[in-house]
Amino acid sequence: MQAIILAAGMGKRLKELTTENTKCMVEVNGVTLIDRMLHQLDRQYLSRIVIVVGYKGKKLIDYIDTLDIKTPITFINNPIYDKTNNIYSLSLAKDYLCDEDTLLFESDIIFEDSVITALIDDSRETLALVDKYESWMDGTCVKLAEDDSIEAFVSGSKFKYNESGDYYKTVNIYKFSRRFSQTHYVPFLDAYSKALGNNEYYEQVLRVITMLDNPEIKAKRLSGQRWYEIDDAQDLDIATSMFTADSEQKLSLMQSRYGGYWRYPQLIDFCYLVNPYFPPQKLTDEIKASFEKLLTQYPSGMKVNSLLAAKNFSVHRDNILVGNGAAELIKSFMSGINGKCGFVRPTFEEYPNRFDENNSVIFTPDDPDFFYSAEDLTEYFRDKTIDTLVVVNPDNPSGNYIPKSGLLKLIDWAKEKGIRLVIDESFADFSDEINNTLIEQKLLDDNPHLFVVKSISKSYGVPGLRLGVLASGNVDEIERMKKDVAIWNINSFAEFYMQIEEKYHKQYLISLEKIKAERSRFQSELSIIKGLRAVPSQANYILVELDGISATELTKVLLEKYDIYIKDLSVKIKGGQYVRIAVRNTEDNNKLLRALKEIINKVMNK
Repeated sequence: MQAIILAAGMGKRLKELTTENTKCMVEVNGVTLIDRMLHQLDRQYLSRIVIVVGYKGKKLIDYIDTLDIKTPITFINNPIYDKTNNIYSLSLAKDYLCDEDTLLFESDIIFEDSVITALIDDSRETLALVDKYESWMDGTCVKLAEDDSIEAFVSGSKFKYNESGDYYKTVNIYKFSRRFSQTHYVPFLDAYSKALGNNEYYEQVLRVITMLDNPEIKAKRLSGQRWYEIDDAQDLDIATSMFTADSEQKLSLMQSRYGGYWRYPQLIDFCYLVNPYFPPQKLTDEIKASFEKLLTQYPSGMKVNSLLAAKNFSVHRDNILVGNGAAELIKSFMSGINGKCGFVRPTFEEYPNRFDENNSVIFTPDDPDFFYSAEDLTEYFRDKTIDTLVVVNPDNPSGNYIPKSGLLKLIDWAKEKGIRLVIDESFADFSDEINNTLIEQKLLDDNPHLFVVKSISKSYGVPGLRLGVLASGNVDEIERMKKDVAIWNINSFAEFYMQIEEKYHKQYLISLEKIKAERSRFQSELSIIKGLRAVPSQANYILVELDGISATELTKVLLEKYDIYIKDLSVKIKGGQYVRIAVRNTEDNNKLLRALKEIINKVMNK
C-alpha cells in the first residue's frame, strides 16, 4: 500500500502564515502538518509516499528532505496550482493510483494515529473516511445508508440545515483499492476533467461514481477519533489545543478560551454552569421561525428592553436594567462604587476582580463546607467599616445558600448600617426554596440600598444569548448604569427571547424540578466514590474536595483521556484540593461518574 498527499494549494485563508510557506508547513505546537503526517505514515511501512506539490514546491521538497523519513518519497509538480483545483493535482498522480492500493490525504488535516489505524484495519478495500457532522465543520458532506453506502454527496449549495442531523462530513482521507482506481475512479476522473475542466474538486468524481449501481466505495464512520481540518487562523488555534501532547498546556489553552467549547468534537463541558433542561424545543423552534428577521433587523434600545425585563419580573422599568450578560452589569455597577467593599471568599470572582483589592474586606467561612449564614455575615462585618457588601446566593463555587428569611434580615441590617447590599441570585432558582427571588417591587421600593443581580444565561440555559438583569429601588443608580452601557447592548435574539419566555414559564418550573432531582442523585453518587467529598449544594454545581489526587491533575486527566472539562479550583481555594462540577443531564453525569471511578481506582491502586 502507498500514500498520496495533495499539497499543491496556496492556503490563502491562513494569510500571512502561508505567505512564504505552503499550507502544510504551518506549525501546530511547533510541528508542521506535513512533518506530523509523514511520520505517522512512516510508521505504517508503506511502499512509498507520493506528494503532489505546487505553491512553494521547491521549498517544501527541501524541507521534507530534512525530516529523515524512511519510506521512499516521490514528488510530482503541479506547475499550474494557481489556475487549477485539487482534481488536477490528483490527475497528475493517476498512474500511481492505478499501480497499487492507496491512502489518499489532503495536506491540511491533523489527526491522531487511530484515524489511520481505523482505515487500514477495516477489511473493506475502498473507503471514504467520514465523521458525524458538527456545526463547526465546513465542506462536503454525505448521506449514508445503514450498510455504509454513500447515498448522496451534499455540496455546499445543496446543504440543508434542517437535514444536517443526518449528514456526515468527509474527512478528506480515503482508501482506494488498485482495482477501484483502475475500473472506476481514474476513468471517471479523466472523463470529468475533459467535460468540466481542471478547476474542480476530486470529490466531485466520487459523487458521480456513487450514482452507479455498484460504486464499490463505502463510508468508514469515525467513532470519537480526533481530527481537524485547518483552513484559517481560528482552526489553527483550536487544533493547537486539541493536539498538544502536553496535558498541562492543553488545560491552560482550554481555560484561556472562556467558552466556545462547541467547536471541540466530543467535549463534555462540566465547567460552565447552565440549566440542562431548558429551553424546551418549542421555544427554540419559535426563535428559529423568526431567525431571518432577528438576524437582519436592529434590536430595540435600552428603553424598550427595560420594559420587557420589567414585564417579565413584575417590576417598574425604572427599577431594572438589562445587560449583555450579568458580567456587563457587574462591571458597570462596580465601577460606580467607592469606599470599602465587603466580599465573601471563595466566591464568583467577577465582583472582587472589578474592585480595588486594597479597599476590599474579605470574609472567609470557617467551615469545611464553606457554610455561612446571614448571621455569620452580620457578626463579621458588624465592626468593619464597609460601604458596600456583595453576596452571591447560592455562592459560587460552594453552593452555600442563605434562605430568603435570612436575606431579609441581612437587608434590614444593611439598611440600618447605611450599607449598599448587592445580592447576586443567578443560581437561586436551583435551590429547594420556592419563590425566593428578591426582585419584588415593594421590596425594592422599601430598600433603595438593595441591588439584585440575576443571570438569565445560567438559570434559563441560554448562555449564547448573553442576558442578565439588575434591579434596584435606587432609580438614580439604575439610570446612571443605563447611560453607562451601550444603548444597543443586547441583540435581537436576546430581545425576542425576553418577549416570548413568559409563555414557557410552566416548562421552566418543570426544568428546575428535574435539575434538583438530578443534583440530589448526582451528589449521592459522587459521595460514595472513595477519595471524593461532595459539599452540599443548592446550585446547579457541586464543589468536590479531593483526597489522593490534585485538582489540577484530575482536571488534566479528565480532559486528555475522557474529553470532560471541569473547573480546577487550585488557584481559587487554598489549603485543599477542590474542583467544581456542573450538574448536567443524567447521561452526561453518568459518563463523568464512570470516569472518576476509573481515575480514582487507578490512583488508589498505585
